[in-house]
Amino acid sequence: MSALYLADAQQVVEAAELIATFGDEAPIEAAIRAGRMRDIGNHLHFCRWRQTERLIALMASDEAVGTVH
Repeated sequence: MSALYLADAQQVVEAAELIATFGDEAPIEAAIRAGRMRDIGNHLHFCRWRQTERLIALMASDEAVGTVH
């Protein structure tokens, strides 16, 4: 998984809401939203939704990510 950047805690809330609403399809919904932002030229929100998509995948993963002590 590539590096994950969260601009603020609201991204975690958005990711959790997408998971609650769309279940296993939540990463796809985040990708669709990112695509819409890209299409209208809003690169900031495009990047935000792409990171939210990555966050959802991280939250759904059963594997440890990063350094394990």
